[in-house]
Amino acid sequence: MHRPLYDWILEGLDLPRLLPKQYEFARLSLTYTIMSKRKLMQLVNEKLVTGWDDPRMPTISGIRRRGVTATALRAFAYNIGITKYNGLTDVAVLEHAIREDLNKRALRRLAVLRPIKVVITNYPEGKTEELDAVNNPEDESAGKRKIPFSRELFIEQDDFKEVAVPKYFRLKPGGEVRLKYAYIIKCDEVVKDAAGKIVELRCTADLDSKFVAADVNRRKELEVRGLTSAATGPFRKVKGTIHWVSAAHAVDAEVRLYDRLFTEAEPEKDGRDFKSVLNPHSLEVVTAKCEPSLKDAKPELRYQFERLAYFALDKDSAPGKLVLNRTITLKDAWAKEAQKG
Repeated sequence: MHRPLYDWILEGLDLPRLLPKQYEFARLSLTYTIMSKRKLMQLVNEKLVTGWDDPRMPTISGIRRRGVTATALRAFAYNIGITKYNGLTDVAVLEHAIREDLNKRALRRLAVLRPIKVVITNYPEGKTEELDAVNNPEDESAGKRKIPFSRELFIEQDDFKEVAVPKYFRLKPGGEVRLKYAYIIKCDEVVKDAAGKIVELRCTADLDSKFVAADVNRRKELEVRGLTSAATGPFRKVKGTIHWVSAAHAVDAEVRLYDRLFTEAEPEKDGRDFKSVLNPHSLEVVTAKCEPSLKDAKPELRYQFERLAYFALDKDSAPGKLVLNRTITLKDAWAKEAQKG
């Protein structure tokens, strides 16, 4: 706000104004983020991050490596506008802009981050089917792809509970779920090792329940006309749908799960050392099981692991070594935690 005073003095003293008119605005500051280059340098020098291009850093190289697009940044900047007064913008606004952009452009893929094996006991050994899966429901021109289905699969550990809570609609003993793009399965047996850890689920599939988009559309049409029930025949529905990957065809990938760098919205509040509130869970690395099409992942493309998050190929990837960075989750988990108090 010093610019108007500066101009007033020049006018009052009748001094020449050789410079063009200047407009000033406040620096953009985000919650859960440090913007000072001097302090970011401390993180780099003390090896609290891997470098200036660490995907947790608010640098151009960092957010690019994380998979954030220029389009998302422009939309964010446009929506928040500018101000002459210092303020703090909620990082959730930026994350919303990123999700909005990636939802439109990201190719859908199946991947399991923490796998547990499922054996479909009534499915023929050695048989492989190719099922149709959409590349992007937001963009019909993206077309479809084939995904392999076989007797042995991987599903997420979180998609099974031996003792389920009420309204748990994923897999449980005696319960049914639909495998996305595939069949309805029922869990018949839980296999554990000597330590009591679950190592395998034995299930049976309803082989008449194979998902076919044309059948689903036909069912909706018949239901509108009152000619069929959604609970019968190949149109049978269940409440839960989970993702999966064929074990025989799965591709291993190093997946880096990035999160916010700090646990507090204002890392320097009340003069505290910002390094004291670093998020110890801002990076988790897992070995994921991915559908085979991800072997051809490209750095200029973005991917949505269905039901999980958005991902981008990392520069550390090489032939035979697939490395993907999580750009952002599908939902704001921090908001849910904040609601819990």
